[in-house]
Amino acid sequence: MKIGGLQKVTLVDYPGRLACTVFFSGCNFRCPFCYSKELVLPEEIKNHPEFSEKEFFNFLEEKKGLLEGCVLCGGEPTIYGEELVSFAKKIKDKGFLIKLDTNGTDPKTIKRLIDEKSVDYIAMDIKAPLNKEKYSLATGVNVDIEKIKESVELIKNSGIDYEFRSTIVPGIHSKEDVIQMAKDISSAKKYFLQGFRGEKGTIDESLSNVRPFPDEFMKEVGEEIKSYFNVFKIR
Repeated sequence: MKIGGLQKVTLVDYPGRLACTVFFSGCNFRCPFCYSKELVLPEEIKNHPEFSEKEFFNFLEEKKGLLEGCVLCGGEPTIYGEELVSFAKKIKDKGFLIKLDTNGTDPKTIKRLIDEKSVDYIAMDIKAPLNKEKYSLATGVNVDIEKIKESVELIKNSGIDYEFRSTIVPGIHSKEDVIQMAKDISSAKKYFLQGFRGEKGTIDESLSNVRPFPDEFMKEVGEEIKSYFNVFKIR
């Protein structure tokens, strides 16, 4: 496993909890709008500093009684499969709650974490409507859409707390796309939308100057989809 970073304290990444965030290097997507190419692209990863597991667990030991939880994100944590399951169990054994941020491409690993009670909260990114063509366009790779659908249903029926979330990007997503995304995961507990904001460092550098959808657009689409969910918010 490659740990590409550690945020020692976060008040926002784990809802309602004081936590730390572990960033794993490596991802099986190449979303053009991704802000974290240093954790995604092999040529960037090799020049990015690593944080050892020993350093991380020494840090956790020091923070017992201070931090409540740990967020596992990336990159994409589930590409590490069995190693991630073992890593999460070690964290749980130390008494910390775990939140997993995932793209949903490995339902087998997600199920292992749920079944072994090694995860307490899951946030899954929904990249596009749940059809192969749209999803592959938004992620930059050939996607097994059935695995994405399997993860959605697995998480919805897991019995643990969860959310789905989407970043919407002009030129990649339309209003119709966002509405279809909501329909595809309808009856989910929580869904959050956030507008893409062009920044330097995206995988597709041409997106750095893209203007976000206006607030009026976000509010309009939000009104159309909020009834599908118990909780809906625009971030």
